[in-house]
Amino acid sequence: MNVLVTGGAGFIGSHVCEQLLRSGHAVWALDDLNDFYSPCVKQANLREIQSLAGRFEFVPGDVTDRAALAGLLGGVRFDQVIHLAARSGVRRSLQEPALYQRVNVEGTANLLEAARLNGVKKITIASSSSVYGVNAKVPFSESDPIFSAISPYAASKLACEALGHVYHHVYGLDIAMLRLFTVYGPRQRPDLAICKFARLMSAGRPIPVFGDGSALRDYTYISDTLEGIMACTRQEFGYEVFNLGESQTVSLCRLVELLEAALGCKAVIERHPPQAGDVPVTCADIAKARERLGYNPRVKIEQGIPLFVDWLRQNQF
Repeated sequence: MNVLVTGGAGFIGSHVCEQLLRSGHAVWALDDLNDFYSPCVKQANLREIQSLAGRFEFVPGDVTDRAALAGLLGGVRFDQVIHLAARSGVRRSLQEPALYQRVNVEGTANLLEAARLNGVKKITIASSSSVYGVNAKVPFSESDPIFSAISPYAASKLACEALGHVYHHVYGLDIAMLRLFTVYGPRQRPDLAICKFARLMSAGRPIPVFGDGSALRDYTYISDTLEGIMACTRQEFGYEVFNLGESQTVSLCRLVELLEAALGCKAVIERHPPQAGDVPVTCADIAKARERLGYNPRVKIEQGIPLFVDWLRQNQF
């Protein structure tokens, strides 16, 4: 089938493109290669995708450009769209809330409308665990109330979920909305904690730790997230929301210990006050994904961190 992957040159998107190609599909990757982090990183991702045998086309473009989306979806008969393009990061969203609304919300609306007008019925969309906000109930379930977002990024993802539901309810599109929980692994964005900490520690520089290190995250290895995304491409749902996490919490202090062991060096901690927008814990209830998708995360953090460090040592930018 023909599949469009928005954000296809990014961390998760590049892995999705590769898996689709390995499965025999034709893939178009739309990405604007913006300077949120060095475009060289995404360009390296593209080179790896292009080295695979298969039908692949990179389309430079921005989901906020309605005309470009209309031209792309009008010119190729896509069977499915996997929508991963977004401005990411809670902390950056505090600095540029309007940009996050424009790219994440308006961009998603543009994509859904282009899909509707061009007969694309099935779309898988990346949401985020951040939509749960400060949730006292752990683990987080898809049925939990989600009206307590505490960052512009989280609010933008809530809006995307609402748009997905509208386009299913009104126009009949098949929408799978995936709440992703702290994905890590090869090609991870350099601004994310695991990658950022590993680079700083390797260089003997201090790592910035916000708060006392007790914050808990549900770290999910990229291969497990990829399994859940691909499962969504093989089924129809109407409209469904799924958590894709490991369902195991790891404290920031424990994460640093695992990095120290994998890197063979001691971290120098630079303490900072807690940051606005950060939640104390994320933890996925994955019962629904297990039942409906056959989702079964396999890579524990104790395995995943050494795997990531091995990749990083071979791919320093």
